[in-house]
Formats: sequence, structure tokens, C-alpha cells
Amino acid sequence: MMFLSPTKGSVTMEEMIGQLQEYVKEDTEAKYKVIIGTDSHTTRRVTTLVTAVIIHRLGKGARFFYRKKSSRPLHDLRTRIYKETELSLELVDILNRAGMSSLLADWPLEIHIDIGQQGDTKVLIQEICGWVTSVGYEARIKPMSFGASSVADRFAE
Repeated sequence: MMFLSPTKGSVTMEEMIGQLQEYVKEDTEAKYKVIIGTDSHTTRRVTTLVTAVIIHRLGKGARFFYRKKSSRPLHDLRTRIYKETELSLELVDILNRAGMSSLLADWPLEIHIDIGQQGDTKVLIQEICGWVTSVGYEARIKPMSFGASSVADRFAE
């Protein structure tokens, strides 16, 4: 599985995990937060889904990586939000199995979801947030879900 970084280019998952761990080692006194969020963009022909992995050094910056995936067009909003959330949760499991479990155990993990109190997605808040919290993670929605609504969104088109 490959990821992209604005500064490092294309990296393997193992290289990404190593770079995230190195980032934490640069300032062991800082507090960190691990964020995973997915956003999508749909055209008539395809839906592009982008999942971002962010390590936020609280008050002192962040590093992020992302991966893109294409699927058949997902025009239904509910289906698209469920797919975005599924990809975020799936990536947490993959990262845990790939050696990032110690990092994820040491710092809070948030799943950022591109839904909010405004617009059509408000009817999905309870069920999507319930799903994320039921599997043991903290759910963030707009305006606090920058991992999905800003970082992943930037690369989804």
C-alpha cells in the first residue's frame, strides 16, 4: 500500500510509519494526536476517495500522508459517507497490524468525518459517530474534522 506526502513523495506504508515515528522522536516532550480522515469527490464516471493520516504535534505543527482510491460513482450521500468512514476505520486496522500499534496506543486517535450540523449530512451524525465510537475511537465532525474536511478534501479532486 502506497501513500503520498507533500514533502516526501510516494512512500510505502512501512516508510510512512517510520517517518511518523521519527517525527515523534524529534520532540518527545510534546503531546501528539493521531488523526485519520477520508473525503471523496464524485463525478459522473468515478468517485475518488482520499484517506489522510495525520500526526499532530499539538501547538507545533503536523505531518500527513494520504492515499487515493477510485471506485464506481457513489452518488448517494449516505453510501458515500459510509464508504468514507469504512475506509478510515479499515486503515486504522491495517496500520495497527503493520507496526503502528505502539504509536496509536500512546496518543489519542481521532477519526475525522466529513459531516456536520449544517447541510444534508446532519441526519447521519448519530449513526456514523455511534459506529466510530462503538469500535473504540473518538469521532470528530465539522467544524472539528479538519482531517477529512480540509486535508483529505484538498486532494480528493
